[in-house]
Formats: sequence, C-alpha cells, structure tokens
Amino acid sequence: MTTYARIDLAQTNYSVIPNCRFLKEPNIPELNEIYKTYCRYKGFKSVMPMFDNDYLQNDIIGYYDEEDKLVAFSCIMIQDHESVEALQFAWDYKTPKLHLGIKSLRNECAIYKSKGYRYLYLGEAHSYKKQIKGFEILGPI
Repeated sequence: MTTYARIDLAQTNYSVIPNCRFLKEPNIPELNEIYKTYCRYKGFKSVMPMFDNDYLQNDIIGYYDEEDKLVAFSCIMIQDHESVEALQFAWDYKTPKLHLGIKSLRNECAIYKSKGYRYLYLGEAHSYKKQIKGFEILGPI
C-alpha cells in the first residue's frame, strides 16, 4: 500500500537558499537532460516522462552550482489558494556536496510559506521526507 504525505508549512521555519531561482522561460531540453540523468542515477525501472506542459504550466525552480550552472530543478503545481504539490525533483548528482535533495525540499517550504500557502503535498511518504518539520502522513478519507 502506498502512503502519501504533506508538509504543514505553518510548522516550518526554513530559509530560502541563495542558489535557486524561478525559471520563467524554462529550457526544456536542458531540464529533460537533468531528468534523464537523475532517473539513470537512481536506476528507476519505470519512469513517467516529463512533458513540455509540465514545465510550462507549473512553477519550475532551478538550482545552481558554484559556477552558476543549472544542476537540478523542482516542478511545483499550484493546486488552490492553500496547497501546492511537489510533482518532480531532479538532480544531476555531479556535485553531491550540495545535498540538494533535502535542501531543495526545505527551500520550497520557505518559498511557498512566504507566498501564503499552508500545505506542500509530497506524493509518496519516502523516509527521507520525514526529516522535514511539519511532515504529516495523509490518512484515509
């Protein structure tokens, strides 16, 4: 059985990190290459493709290395006036010392809390996500 989770942003107090920015005109081939590298690195047996509209109709937050090269991104969907959903994170893993997996999630908590949102929905409740303040397992309806 799959378990799903969210972050109650009211319980968080993270700060926005300096090496990120919203991509207003995303370079889709560049993002797709990062996504493919991420999927290969993780060894996923099956993956959903990222479609152009995923990039064009959602918030894309780019993460940069010390040389200001795009190395990761998050795709965040605005669901309603209080909820956003983390659809996808992908990282090329060329600079592991950046620790972008958990840093990006904390960063997105800070960004969307500052914009007035209450919840960041995470999809599956992977164990590393439990490190985030405000982590909640979603129950049955």
